[in-house]
This record gives sequence, C-alpha cells and structure tokens, in this order.
Amino acid sequence: MGQVVTVTVGLVILCIVFGILNPMFFSGKNVGNLLRQIAPILMIGIGQSYVLITGNIDLSIGSVVGMSCMISATLMTKGVNPWAAVVITFVCCIAVGVLNGQLVANCKLPPFIATLGTMTIARGIAQIVNNNYNTDSIGEGAQGFRDFFYYGKLAGVYNTIWIAIVLWLVFNFVLSKTRTGRHIYAVGSNIEAARLSGVNVITSTTKAYVVSSICACVVGLVTCATSGMGTMDAGNMYEMYAVAASVIGGVSTLGGQGILLGTVIGASIWGVLQNGLQFAGAPVAIRNIVIGIIVVVSVLLDVVVRSGRKPRRKKEPAAAKAA
Repeated sequence: MGQVVTVTVGLVILCIVFGILNPMFFSGKNVGNLLRQIAPILMIGIGQSYVLITGNIDLSIGSVVGMSCMISATLMTKGVNPWAAVVITFVCCIAVGVLNGQLVANCKLPPFIATLGTMTIARGIAQIVNNNYNTDSIGEGAQGFRDFFYYGKLAGVYNTIWIAIVLWLVFNFVLSKTRTGRHIYAVGSNIEAARLSGVNVITSTTKAYVVSSICACVVGLVTCATSGMGTMDAGNMYEMYAVAASVIGGVSTLGGQGILLGTVIGASIWGVLQNGLQFAGAPVAIRNIVIGIIVVVSVLLDVVVRSGRKPRRKKEPAAAKAA
C-alpha cells in the first residue's frame, strides 16, 4: 500500500506538470480520450497482475489480444452473429490461459519459456484465421458490438471505461475477498508452503493464467470494435504495457505481493505519460525510453526492498562452533 500511495503522488505531479506545459491536457475532450486509452492498459494489467502475484509471468498476453481481435472480426465478416463470435472468441482465449497454466504448473516449464511458446502460437493463429490478411470491415450488422465495446456511452461515460471498471471490481473482489485469491497469494509467497498447506498449486496457477487470457480477450474485442476490422498485429507490445501497469503499481515480480488498486494507478501513469509526452511534442522513441526506464527502476526497487526483508540467519554461539 505504501508504494500505491507513492505512485499516486507521482501521478498527481505528472498531471500538474503536463497541465502546465499544455493547458489542453485538462480539456474535457482530452480527459475522455485519456480515460479510454487507460482502460485497455488497466484491463491487461489486471490479468498480468494475477500472474505476477503467483510468481510467474505471461508473455502471451499481447498475442492473445491479437488473436481475439482477428478471430472475432473474421467470424463477423463471414456472417456469424457478433455475439456468437464473442462467445467463440472467449472460448479460444480461455483455452490459451488453461494451456499456459498447465505448462507452467503441471509440466513445470519455466513461465518465460511456456508463455513465449504460446505467444508465438497465438500470434500464428491471429495470422492464419484470415489467410495472413487483415479482415475487411465487420460491417453495419456489427454496430451494436462496436457500440457496446467502444463507441457507446452510459451516464456520459464511454462503455470501454465501464467495462474496465466492471472487470476491476470483479477481479479485485476475487483476489482480495475469496479463497481463490488467498491461494493465488500463497502460491506466489512460497509455493512449497502453499502445497503443504493444502493449496492446489496447479489449479491456482491455471486460474491466474485464465484471468489473464480473459482480460486479453476483452482488450482484443475492444480493439476490434475500435477499428471496425481485424488486424494481425493488434496487441503488439502489450506484454510491456501489462507488466508496466502492474509493477509501477506495486505488484511484485517476485510474487506474493501487490493489490489491484495499484494496477489502476500504474495504468494511469502509463496512460498519462504517453498522452502528456505526446502533448509536449516528444517523439515516440523518447516516450518509449522514458517509460522503459520507469519500468526497470520500479522492478529494481522491488527487488532491493524484497531482498532487504529476507530474514538473516542467526550466528551460532562461539561455544557451539567449538563443540
């Protein structure tokens, strides 16, 4: 919670600085666009946070976004009902999450290797579903789908933002108030102790990866609704976005620590930096360098703090050594 407070102060300072550099930063139009930019980052950040808390990582999350975008768009362009296409897309993405969980927890593959493999597979599926082409427009028949995931508003707030809020409320409740959440933290804190305490490590790890895939699937649907078509490179670099939102918000890469409130702040900092630097006229390369440095520093601080908390072994008395 301490890091959440710290990064919240940093977020406020960033907003003030960018507001001074360009008063248009606080305009109603820009704030609305900024919130819609933050929403997808928050959603994938939620999924990555679940996985990081178990002490693992999900490199496939960006490719699942692309797979979701292409599968849903391809089905709609082939005449499938948009909501049936959404259900089919969810099933395919959840299958990737289950596969990730089984490879990591059951087959004991290093999460980096396992999700690197599924990342390539998911991107390949995104490319092959429409024969290595982006799709045509999903058409006017999918306007309800586009309104639900992107263009529509409820109480003056874009639906994309509401979707992100609902996902956060649901998964924050699961993580903080249910046995599933406690087991996820236990696996990340000490996997052997969790196993000896009766925690089903395989199930808990798989659930975390499924949450990650669900969040990526939703972001892919939002991406499809935004552009009105499927693009094979959708979700590129989203692994970076997800990790950044999580670690900046205080989720430990070493597992067992972090809250989803911090992910909200982390995603907001990412969005504000991208938006504010764009307003300040900074080129894309500089924006990427700045955000990359922030991510590295956040992880480094986490490692230093966690290492300092490890209990030191007590020295044996001299008499005992002599004996």
